[in-house]
Amino acid sequence: MNELRDTVDIGEITQYIIIRLGDEQYGIDIKFIDNIVRMQNITRVPKIDEYFKGVINIRGVIVPVMSIRILMGMDADDLTDKSRIIILKIGDEGELLGIIVDQVDQVLNIGSKNVDKLSLDDKSKKANGRFISGVGKYEGGLVSILDLASLEVDK
Repeated sequence: MNELRDTVDIGEITQYIIIRLGDEQYGIDIKFIDNIVRMQNITRVPKIDEYFKGVINIRGVIVPVMSIRILMGMDADDLTDKSRIIILKIGDEGELLGIIVDQVDQVLNIGSKNVDKLSLDDKSKKANGRFISGVGKYEGGLVSILDLASLEVDK
């Protein structure tokens, strides 16, 4: 019975898919993941923002694909055999949006008490910080949690 009192309360557990963009790790709440697919031919759409790479066909559904690296002000995507397109369900209607990532690393369980929310001033929100909702702590270090609401750009 003493064992229960000795456990640490880490709060509600959330599963995150850990991705890499360059040398940085980011976590995406698994509840937003619809699918993870290998890189494929992306059909370019004229007169769209640079970070939108075009569209792909997933199970008969046309899905817009964006470069999260370009959106976040990083270098352009360097596509390799580890690059993936993560299909996200975002917005109130669960619209599908594909994001290109350099690599999918692992799935982590992180307790809500191990995620520190970011409170950014207005200057930081205009920089890359606007894409991060918090920082998760786990045995292997720290991971920035992506704020998927910030990805709801005008498609």
